[in-house]
Amino acid sequence: MASNAPVGKPTDMSSPRLPKVAGIDSTVPAPPHTVAPLPGVPSAAPPSDAALPPGVLIQDRLASWVSDLTTLHELTERLIKTDSLDGALREMLGAGAALVGARRGMAVLEPADGLGPTSTIGLGLAHADLGTIETVPRGSGSYGRLLDGLPEADPPGAGLPGNGPTAPRRPARVPEPIAIRDVRTEEGLDPRHREVAARLGYAASYALPLATEEAGRLGAAVWLYDEPAEPDERRRHLIGLYGRFATEHLARLLQVERARARVATVAEELLPSRLPRVPGVRLAVRHLTGPQGGGDWYDALPLPEGALGLAVGSVSGTGPSALAAMGRLRASLRAYAVMEGEDPVAVLSDLELLLRLTEPARSATALFAYAEPAQRRIVLAGAGHAPPLVVGDHRTEFVETSLSAPLGMLTCWEAPSVELSPAPGETVLLYTDGLLRRTGDATDRAFARLHAAASSVPRADRSDPGAVADHVLRTLLPGGLDPAVEGEDVVLLAARFE
Repeated sequence: MASNAPVGKPTDMSSPRLPKVAGIDSTVPAPPHTVAPLPGVPSAAPPSDAALPPGVLIQDRLASWVSDLTTLHELTERLIKTDSLDGALREMLGAGAALVGARRGMAVLEPADGLGPTSTIGLGLAHADLGTIETVPRGSGSYGRLLDGLPEADPPGAGLPGNGPTAPRRPARVPEPIAIRDVRTEEGLDPRHREVAARLGYAASYALPLATEEAGRLGAAVWLYDEPAEPDERRRHLIGLYGRFATEHLARLLQVERARARVATVAEELLPSRLPRVPGVRLAVRHLTGPQGGGDWYDALPLPEGALGLAVGSVSGTGPSALAAMGRLRASLRAYAVMEGEDPVAVLSDLELLLRLTEPARSATALFAYAEPAQRRIVLAGAGHAPPLVVGDHRTEFVETSLSAPLGMLTCWEAPSVELSPAPGETVLLYTDGLLRRTGDATDRAFARLHAAASSVPRADRSDPGAVADHVLRTLLPGGLDPAVEGEDVVLLAARFE
């Protein structure tokens, strides 16, 4: 029997395929001049409709629709897992490249209301390449034309009957995507556009507006082809569906990002704008906030006769209410410190009484230290707060303080104060509980790690309190404070005595 051997070029049906999505081969073809689509987005050329019986044709089309829906489901599932604007833009760019059959692209975030933030993200393009593309006159580039043609969504009631705060919005017009099949032959392009395309090695582009009728303009995305090409009608439909979903997701993340920025601004305004300069001591502070903004705070207050009041604390809760309570508590402590700062116990007792009378449902931890830098003498008291840490060339040890409940937990708070005398060149670290809890370790383990971090400060950095604080933070939180992770704020106040 004669063996069956392939003759000529392999057919489309026998060409290699990527893995299946949910067991169904995708029918979205990938142009031969592009790289393979994203993992999980397969491609294959559909058979000719004329060569199939009617029943098979219907089954094939049903399979094709199911495959498209499965593909979109996979891509939107990936997108919705992103929790930052940068991550969502990158995911959207990669998924879009697979859907339109391109290899490179860029996304521009530029909200029409002008409130920001703005950013440009590239796929397969270096930072210098993005800068080169931005030298093209805005009116010549496809994404620039989209950005200029996308209006902001009208405010409530604009242009509609019944003007008022509850009147419906007039939807913003969303322009059509822009396809440039061949940069070399496209009419009306600026010469600079052709020059940049030749330099970067792309021959065609497909630009999609990142906009919806309700959200207005958020930005635009453009994908670049290595050869003259443009997506067919089916690809346009798929990227259109995905783009609308991506825009809505970006709009939600944009609101979250703006809310976080507002909370961070309020928190910074409630804290000292700068640390005081007092002879005999050098100060440095590091304050890291979470996504909702916590109630952690610090203060450094010059007092009469060259003294200095140092305080750190934390108010229960997060968000605007915790920030407001923190501001009130800090302002009250400053007043009590001026009146009776030499007695830290009295300062915290007054603060506890105020908290219990004005905000009985809230608790707080606090530590107040009355320092006399000239004598290198510190008297401190703490309410439910972690003990300070002394760092020097000859010792790294926690200050022995008595255990006490947080403010607002007892009908009458009082605990003995502690006195210590830092040696010349030693640094005293005051910190909030967030520094320990953000490590994710048990309390004992977190204290041990903090001690080890302070002990490992390089000798050359120990003369700078800011360098000491930075080393401790880098050691305990090597990845920094992830702004997307809920949790307490971190405050680290360093005072180096001369």
